[in-house]
Amino acid sequence: MGSVDTSLYKHTSGRAAKFAEAHSGPHPLILYGGWFCPFVQRSWITLHEKRIPHQYFEINPYHKDPDFLELNPRGLVPTLAVPVDAKGTKQKPLYESQVICEYLDEVFDDSATNGPELLPRSKEDAYLRAKCRIWIDHISTRIIPAFYRFLQHTDEKPYSLDEARQEFLGHIKTFTKELDPQGPFFLGERFSMVDVMLAPWLCRMFLFDVYKGGVGVPEEGKGGEDEEVWQRWRKWAAAVGERESVLDTWSDREQYVDAYKRYAEDKTQSQVGKATRAGRGLP
Repeated sequence: MGSVDTSLYKHTSGRAAKFAEAHSGPHPLILYGGWFCPFVQRSWITLHEKRIPHQYFEINPYHKDPDFLELNPRGLVPTLAVPVDAKGTKQKPLYESQVICEYLDEVFDDSATNGPELLPRSKEDAYLRAKCRIWIDHISTRIIPAFYRFLQHTDEKPYSLDEARQEFLGHIKTFTKELDPQGPFFLGERFSMVDVMLAPWLCRMFLFDVYKGGVGVPEEGKGGEDEEVWQRWRKWAAAVGERESVLDTWSDREQYVDAYKRYAEDKTQSQVGKATRAGRGLP
């Protein structure tokens, strides 16, 4: 089963390849990532939204470079190498995608250079900031684990495919009911950290059409008593899916179909896949 993981396509493609190339030159702030990883895409979207100069360095986490392991012995992507001296010759690592995204949003806070903050940070916004974190937690502890249980379903599982589908859709509906009524984003017209946290899995929802007979979101006008909820979801999904930062960090679909086949067959040896298989939370 290990050979499935190590056969990953090695490079970005499509618009992500262009964005990676534009940030391939040396820079003291380095994002070590893998094109296939949704947690990496979170960090990359944040760098894009905040217009932060950086170097993008593609890592295959199943063939870990010694220099990378020296920086982060855990060997996980994303890893952000943060310069700690004036010349930028020494770096310390940050990992965990949410931590990286919040760090970037907090440090690069010049609105003229970096655009608006992604997580409200003023004292007056304390309640709104707390609400954002509640729903970021819902994404991380409910939606994402259900995504992988659904995608990794096989006939041997103690739950049915439809049960996995309905669990996933139920968490999506709960999230959607908390969206700003007008939108299009979670906070309304303002693209925020909440949107960033879920965007990569929105991009990957097409994989359920490929491998699991469809995601199950009702077609327009066929949502029954939940039609209003699904209308709001479609509006959010369209706006986030068309966001430049999301499109510019997305490779060609065919690469994801190939990479996620190992998840659909429940053969992946990734830490996320193994945690889902064992019924544990995300690593």
